[in-house]
Amino acid sequence: MRVILVGASAVAVATAEGLIARKHDVVIIEQHKERIDALKDTLDCGYILGDGTKPAILREVEPAESDLLLCVTGNDQSNILASLVGRSLGFSRIVTKIEDPEFEHICRELGLSDIIIPDRNTAQRLVDMATGRLPEDFAAYFKGEVRLFSFVLRADDAGALADLDLPDRALPIIVYRDDAVLLPDSDTQLKKGDEVVLVTDAGMLTELEERWHRTG
Repeated sequence: MRVILVGASAVAVATAEGLIARKHDVVIIEQHKERIDALKDTLDCGYILGDGTKPAILREVEPAESDLLLCVTGNDQSNILASLVGRSLGFSRIVTKIEDPEFEHICRELGLSDIIIPDRNTAQRLVDMATGRLPEDFAAYFKGEVRLFSFVLRADDAGALADLDLPDRALPIIVYRDDAVLLPDSDTQLKKGDEVVLVTDAGMLTELEERWHRTG
């Protein structure tokens, strides 16, 4: 999987470290040269010096060849603008980080549906822990080697779910299609662009990543 991060914030660096550890291709776009220089010796990834809200800079990372654009600078407006520019250039999936919840409805009106609001997410997790409820990120409650894995369906995988040829230890539990949520069964017809969420075990992740998150 090839992931582009706009901004070299602490969140971006931690995300990049996790992705690199799992052998994914990472590129960080950062407009401050001293920040890139400080990271180069410890973070083995690609770097582009420039403003990630500029179309010319985002074009340099080849949007059509990238799987995910993460807009995670320390400025909400910059993240929103970078997300919109990225969408116009053809990035297949975009995640937008905002600190101010007042921007959430604007993001949704603009069609930016993958939104991260750190303070709200942390607060919700604390409430869930205090009350014993499963959090929105309920994967954290899975025991042992159980994991969640998601992928976006390519054109050559479209068709009946039963024909998808999933590994034995991979169970589809949710399909996201535009604004709809589907609970799939063997007769469900999958379309290009559907996001499929699987429950699997850690031993199957490499095989699944090689099949659906491969680069190139």
